[in-house]
Amino acid sequence: MPTASDIIARRLYDAGCRHAFGIPGGEVMVLMAALDRVGIEMHLVKHENCAGFMGEGVFHFDGAPAILIATIGPGIANAINVIANALQDRVPMIALTGCVPAIEQHTYTHQVMDHLKLAQEVTKAAFRVEANTAAILADKAVAIAMEDRQGPVLLDVPIDVQTAEENPVWPRRARLAPVGPAAGPDLDTARRWFAEAERPLVIAGVDTLNQNGCETVGQFCRDHAIPLITSYKGKGILPENDRLALGGAGLAPSADAKLLPLVKASDCIILAGYDPIEMRIGWQNVWADDARVIDFSAVSNTHYMHQAAINFVGNVAAGLTVLCADNKPKASWPDGEPGKVREQLRNGLNLDEEWGPAAVIDECRKALPAETIVTVDSGAHRILLSQAWQCFEPRGMLQSTALCTMGCAVPLAAGRKIAEPDRPVAAFIGDAGLEMFLGELATLREKKLGIPIIVFVDESLGLIELKQRGSQMANLAVDFGGSDLPAVAKALGGYGKWCDDRDAVYAEVSAALGRDSFTLIAARIGRKAYEGRL
Repeated sequence: MPTASDIIARRLYDAGCRHAFGIPGGEVMVLMAALDRVGIEMHLVKHENCAGFMGEGVFHFDGAPAILIATIGPGIANAINVIANALQDRVPMIALTGCVPAIEQHTYTHQVMDHLKLAQEVTKAAFRVEANTAAILADKAVAIAMEDRQGPVLLDVPIDVQTAEENPVWPRRARLAPVGPAAGPDLDTARRWFAEAERPLVIAGVDTLNQNGCETVGQFCRDHAIPLITSYKGKGILPENDRLALGGAGLAPSADAKLLPLVKASDCIILAGYDPIEMRIGWQNVWADDARVIDFSAVSNTHYMHQAAINFVGNVAAGLTVLCADNKPKASWPDGEPGKVREQLRNGLNLDEEWGPAAVIDECRKALPAETIVTVDSGAHRILLSQAWQCFEPRGMLQSTALCTMGCAVPLAAGRKIAEPDRPVAAFIGDAGLEMFLGELATLREKKLGIPIIVFVDESLGLIELKQRGSQMANLAVDFGGSDLPAVAKALGGYGKWCDDRDAVYAEVSAALGRDSFTLIAARIGRKAYEGRL
């Protein structure tokens, strides 16, 4: 008879999981050994927060739930941020924790806390695995994590239950087939609106990615010559060198000022898996109450960021297929407004500047192969990069877009590189974000991951500094002294170089791709480098 740990490990393996990330502790050793026995590789990290992001990096390649291992007490406490990120950023994750046996919870206090209560606000579900429930709860955890909308589930397994034998047989939940909207008045009206449209527009987001609907959405736009705006997570649904792709939106006021008038001018807005959790306040209720808006969403609207005249809940790709039904809009923007907006967006990026953050991005795009996956941390540089960097495939740029947590770029890049070693991967991060989790550079060294890490060095929390000045507030707790980042990189087993011009950035990024450890490329852009750019 297998143990509860064996059953959980087998269910995760069957779900496609091949990697787990975390830090060992006495309460999770048995779970880790079970994962190893079934063929799920255990990766040691320096902090549980980074473990979750590495797991997410793998998910973006194989589509299986990320696995985070966290031991009792401080382990799970450290992991809460990345679990919250998984909830808001729609990342399926299984957080495996260990705890003391039931009787000891009432008689023993060292490191003991209620993991379920701690996690309940930041998970889709949290379960304590009790005797003879491992098969049920392992299946339930995977199903809940993977169903719309995707997110994290905690399995808390007491030490005595981990080693207990039990029956592994329990019926598994069947996956639902993609289904489009049923025939009826709403569908008839939606089809009529679509057929009559002269200025149709599609706004797409993360639900499209998580439902594997990117190809359908992209082809829908091409077939009907409809321009596409995406959230940042949706970048690459349509290759961003396509004339119909207007890029990502939701965080840059300068870009929104060009895109929102287009949204308001549209006579048929189609929301294709658009989850507004990524968007800032400027995207709240941006169209008129009587606008023709058709919303294809994974779950029903409880966010109230916007409302749509017609709502279909279910599979986005199936919904679009039913909507068109051989209909085509009467015309698609006969005055060519989307093309003009696309040109304005590119011209406003200042990519031809002599030196500065846009110059760094421009040289990295030239040096890195087109198929490179990039990750980006939170901060001013993320806003600029998310507008300037063109993605040619879905999930070509990975970031924390809903929770917007700092310190994610390096571990995201590590996980993505571990999942697909031959794919070029690069990380973009600010100097403050890098210093939050410097120890994880040692993980990259141990894994021999040749990742270029491009650091925007301004010795300031640039985005907050901009907000302070914009609010006529004093400069407070945003500036800091600089570290010798190349020296730090070398001390941790990588390569490091200061860069002060375009040629240096291009040379160092190009050289980094052939190395067997990380390269830290510290681009000194100076304080207030993002003035007027966002």
